[in-house]
Amino acid sequence: MLNGSRLREARKSKGLTQEKLGDLIGVGKSAICCYEKETRNPTLEAVIEMMHVFGVSADYLLGSDFLIKTVDKDNNIQYVAMTKEEIIFIEELKKNKMVYDILLQDPKRGADLVKKEIG
Repeated sequence: MLNGSRLREARKSKGLTQEKLGDLIGVGKSAICCYEKETRNPTLEAVIEMMHVFGVSADYLLGSDFLIKTVDKDNNIQYVAMTKEEIIFIEELKKNKMVYDILLQDPKRGADLVKKEIG
């Protein structure tokens, strides 16, 4: 799914209206509106056109800043995408060793504790 807020931010930074962006990539204003609200996915061709218009990667438009590749014991490759906000969140957690250790050792318990604390 395209990250609607990133699309909106990129569009506005270029000074484009939804209508003008639609004209540039070959879709209507309503399609751009739906992409930004994340109620509709663009075609691959539309994503490629947006990459050219904004000078950004597909990863950026999809909301991914970092791609982590893992290989399990059976040599199966998996990719996990993380945003920079998620990376910052993890870095903040690491500053509190006790909390970080609880979350690493027992993620469900850690999530339950956080949920209980913040309601």
